[in-house]
Amino acid sequence: MDLSRVTAHAPTVVDDAGRQAAVLAPVLRRDGEDHVLFTKRAEHLGEHPGQMSFPGGSREPEDGGLEATALREADEEIGLRPPEATVVGRLDDIRTVTDYSVRPFVARVPDRAYDPDEREVAEVVALAVSDLTAPENYESELREHPEYDARRIHFFHVRDYTVWGATGVMLVQLLELTTDWNVPEEPDRVVGPDAELPV
Repeated sequence: MDLSRVTAHAPTVVDDAGRQAAVLAPVLRRDGEDHVLFTKRAEHLGEHPGQMSFPGGSREPEDGGLEATALREADEEIGLRPPEATVVGRLDDIRTVTDYSVRPFVARVPDRAYDPDEREVAEVVALAVSDLTAPENYESELREHPEYDARRIHFFHVRDYTVWGATGVMLVQLLELTTDWNVPEEPDRVVGPDAELPV
């Protein structure tokens, strides 16, 4: 991964959402290969239980800024101490349907065992970039909706894990910026709003 492309990227900003949040996309070197670190959310959580995500959460009043939010949340969720993370840049802000703007930060982090907070995180998972960019591990669908514009949803299937949703959108941009992988021009299928998800 060429993370200097993240540093050079001029991210789009969402500044009119009702609430702000930030996530950290951690990248580590393992066995001579880049990996991206994810959390698997605890099954008992009310929002997105069991889904793969980046460490992160809502901005708190004491946070000095959104980068501080991302680093604080990573510390709370997986025990990544802020001095261990070398933030290299940002991806585009994402607006969610719940009126959040989410700001993704990308950081180099050490390859070590992390300590998930069991109240929020079931597992900390490092997925190899070579697996995430393998054509056989990716699919997408264009999901039509009677009230909203059609939305393309990305799915990365690696081992027993699937990265999708907002995290999938962030991962697409991270991989397109830092590797020679690109999203295929056409989705694998077009589905209705109630179609079963491949997860």
